[in-house]
Amino acid sequence: MAGVPVHAAVLGPVSAPEMVLVHGLGCSHRYFLPLARCLAPESRAVAVDLPGFGRTPGPREPLDIRGLSRALAGWLRATGRGGTPLVANSVGCQVVVDMAVHAPELLGPVMLIGPTMDAGARSAWRQAARLAGNTTFERPGLVPVLGRDYLVCGPRRYFATLHAALADPIEDKLGHVHVPAMVVRGERDLIAPREWSRRVADLLPRGELTEVPGAGHTLNYSAPAEVTRIIRAAPALG
Repeated sequence: MAGVPVHAAVLGPVSAPEMVLVHGLGCSHRYFLPLARCLAPESRAVAVDLPGFGRTPGPREPLDIRGLSRALAGWLRATGRGGTPLVANSVGCQVVVDMAVHAPELLGPVMLIGPTMDAGARSAWRQAARLAGNTTFERPGLVPVLGRDYLVCGPRRYFATLHAALADPIEDKLGHVHVPAMVVRGERDLIAPREWSRRVADLLPRGELTEVPGAGHTLNYSAPAEVTRIIRAAPALG
């Protein structure tokens, strides 16, 4: 989206190495702030709002996964952040993986937190049921944060993006991700089950799987300290 201002929340010292945080469906930089604060002492965390979400305006017609990944790629080029480590959650993982197909030179090492969409549950109703069940394992503060973000993007954009994500076969693209890649899931994540997450990691040329005990889907909000420890322990990311 040439000429459209892209908002990003930036936390951390100017001199610190950067890390770009990519949000999931209907979300914004706001639910990445707990992780950004944990990273900030040693990293410069840059939580971007994709077009139509948070504070970044979007086109009248909602973008599909390819449209979102092209927008992310354009922003990375324009800001000189090609090759920066990328940390994505949920549908944000699909956006990052899709970028590997058309702009692989922009990928730095990646962390995919709770990657969607599970190939065994590609329906809106099954995903809605999993999302509802997952709230039990998240910090209570997540609900109002997401509720506000969902209102900002609006139901039309939310559901259009959901259907685009359901139609996006991430498993067919994982082989294009030739950078170091870590899949991270919460032990109780209903949206990215263990079997699916293992499959994602196995299809990545340089992938590995790590699990956070007792946690749900949105680790960047509900388990930021644990995610930070995983990042710091990974040479390519930390």
